[in-house]
Amino acid sequence: MNQLVLEPEYQTFLAHIKQHYQKAQLKAAYAVNREMIQFYWQLGQMIIEKQEQSAWGSKFLEQLSKDLQAEFQGTAGFSKTNLERMRKFAKLYNKLEFTAQAVPQLPWGHIVVLMQKVKDPEAREWYANNTLKNGIARSVLTIQIEQNLYERQGKDAHKVTNFAERLPSPQSDLAIQLFKDPYDFRFLPVTEKAKELEIENAMVANLRELFIELGTGFAYMGHQYKITVGEDDYFLDMLFYNVHLSSYFVIEIKTTAVKPEHIGKLNFYLAVVDDLLRKPHDNPTIGLLLCKKHNKLVAEYSLKRTDGAIGIAEYRLSHKLPKELEESLPDLDLLEAKLIEKLDIEES
Repeated sequence: MNQLVLEPEYQTFLAHIKQHYQKAQLKAAYAVNREMIQFYWQLGQMIIEKQEQSAWGSKFLEQLSKDLQAEFQGTAGFSKTNLERMRKFAKLYNKLEFTAQAVPQLPWGHIVVLMQKVKDPEAREWYANNTLKNGIARSVLTIQIEQNLYERQGKDAHKVTNFAERLPSPQSDLAIQLFKDPYDFRFLPVTEKAKELEIENAMVANLRELFIELGTGFAYMGHQYKITVGEDDYFLDMLFYNVHLSSYFVIEIKTTAVKPEHIGKLNFYLAVVDDLLRKPHDNPTIGLLLCKKHNKLVAEYSLKRTDGAIGIAEYRLSHKLPKELEESLPDLDLLEAKLIEKLDIEES
């Protein structure tokens, strides 16, 4: 059984089941909440109308809250704060289409997050559609908004890929939608001075947060993943499988600006993965080159004659470690002194 657990094909199968189960749970929650969302919207409209038509002061919502909670004891949702949210909901969506728009199909907690954190109506609608489509949990939605996912992945985001030319439809469209620039890795306990292997190790140690940033459907296959060509061994920085795209996903990390040879090497890896790992039902393998910065012209020229499907994006790390983590690390001068002492002992 241990052998089966380690098999990439089994991991892909398991990830696929998890993804389906989570979506089924969320869809059930959406169905239960739909009628309540419509009631909240209608109550919000009624509150707005009464406050405009009648000379009721600021105590109106407080009194209404007390009366509703007394009438419907044990029912959550009639606090003064929540009534204010219903009023705001009705103001923001004064012509809400319950069958056409994504927002009314979301749980109330998701809608509250969108109202509180997203001012731009277009961005708010994008987040709502993305949440509904991918079954995003409220905590993940909050993270996505805080990390400006719309600006990095939305329709106006700057994207350097050849997905449209190298991938079949609809895989190409899905890959473009999933891709973002830059990737935000500031949750990793490393700084901008970190070496490539340090970044990889930090990603492996923080897979949950990494999956949130990469997007939905990813299954982890390994890092420094060995592939053998002839008598030579090569090591992929990170290998994933995406169940939505039905394809392997090779990620290479560079701590420098993008160079043409980086794309050439990644293109070679994609060809090898296609030959060694790809099954008949899999789509072409996709490559993601993450670099400190990229020159758009250099990146686009490098992709023109490349056979593999590759996206090039920048990534962000923290400028410095959090104080509590920094204080827990050993003093570098002390480490250096101990290393010199050890070498002196070994040589004597």
